[in-house]
Amino acid sequence: MERVRRAWHRWLGWEEHAAPGLGELLLARYPGAVMLVDDQGVVLQVNPDFERHAGHSPDQILGRRAVTLDADPLHGGFSLALEHCLTTRQPWQGVLLCRRANGALRHQTTMIQLLDERPSGPLRLLVIQYDVTGMRERELHDRQLLARLGDTVSRLPGAIFRLHQDAAGRLELLYASEGLVLLTGLTPERVMEDTERLLELILPEDRQLLEMTLAQSVVSLEACQLEIRLDLPDGLRWVEARARPQRRRDGSILWDGLLVEVTERKEEEFKIRRLVSTDMLTGAMNRRAFFEQVAAVQARALRHRQALPLAMLDLDHFKALNDTRGHAAGDLALEAFAATCRECLRPYDLFARIGGEEFAVLLVDTAPDEAWAILERLRRAVEEISLEVDGDIIRFTVSLGLAILQPDGNLDGALGEADRALYRAKHEGRNRICGPVDLEPFGAGSNGA
Repeated sequence: MERVRRAWHRWLGWEEHAAPGLGELLLARYPGAVMLVDDQGVVLQVNPDFERHAGHSPDQILGRRAVTLDADPLHGGFSLALEHCLTTRQPWQGVLLCRRANGALRHQTTMIQLLDERPSGPLRLLVIQYDVTGMRERELHDRQLLARLGDTVSRLPGAIFRLHQDAAGRLELLYASEGLVLLTGLTPERVMEDTERLLELILPEDRQLLEMTLAQSVVSLEACQLEIRLDLPDGLRWVEARARPQRRRDGSILWDGLLVEVTERKEEEFKIRRLVSTDMLTGAMNRRAFFEQVAAVQARALRHRQALPLAMLDLDHFKALNDTRGHAAGDLALEAFAATCRECLRPYDLFARIGGEEFAVLLVDTAPDEAWAILERLRRAVEEISLEVDGDIIRFTVSLGLAILQPDGNLDGALGEADRALYRAKHEGRNRICGPVDLEPFGAGSNGA
């Protein structure tokens, strides 16, 4: 080793007994292998600590070509790197796979520098190597883990995402997994390039809900969860979003979360809800669902200070029909009556079976003075129903009592008024409408006469 040190001293022009300078200190302390090679790649000198870092003793390498260190001396990268420096007169830097004397393979980050040419001297190259095998192995391990993670993420039944909101409130999708394609038909690249492409698929009312949920999450920094509908070419699709926020130092917010399709679950929920809220025989709402729906409509009406027409309906002589024709005929009459009511009413009007042959109707977005004509049309349609039972033709009529539900009024109270008006219609001959006097076109009640 001392012989190697003295050889470097002679090459660098240092005095034998002079104090070591910066160059000598660097050479002696450098935690890697250093070689001086000629233009043929033959090793002329090595640094004192060469054997520990390169795995070859100076005697094994001096006078031999540096490519001997390469894992593949004939076709490896060492000879190409040397040729690059000699041809371009430019330094080369990269990682070479080298083989130690004991056969062990090591990754060496390598820098090859062409030294200043002496006017009458041959070309020399400085080769510096540093063992990065541990780092390369960790990098390879991390890449394998990342590849496995990516494979796992790609097979998840949903899409993982990272959403960013800057201090100005602008949203940007920083990452989305490939599952986004199955959910939305959009590739992650397209959405990360322009997040609005995804946001514009959300129904307007659900987008407002999303914005409100994110705003609440920004303040509370608590996990958020919501269900939104996407308007896709093949129809509406329900998606559940779950995310957890974190605030960054610049004031922006990151949400890491998961998108999962829940269309099938929502459809099942709607079916169950319909079963729970629907009268099985007639398909009309039941009493409980009617009260819930009326409360929602009344809340909206209160904002606009709108009164709501409310009617009670009762089939005339229904008990006699059941007694003389049997319950099967009575059920058939109820089914036909309910179907006729749905045809006469608008889809957004509320129609419910309150009791045996008693029904209720709430006319939505209808002025009180318009309600009479709608209910009269319904009464006449019921009067025209004709059912054949056991060879006989059955006809029946309906009596109606109309009341007005004020925007801040009580539903039970309004139903009581409608029931009293219905009693008047029954008392005055049935097959007629009775209600507030100021709304009755014929004064005390009407059967269309």
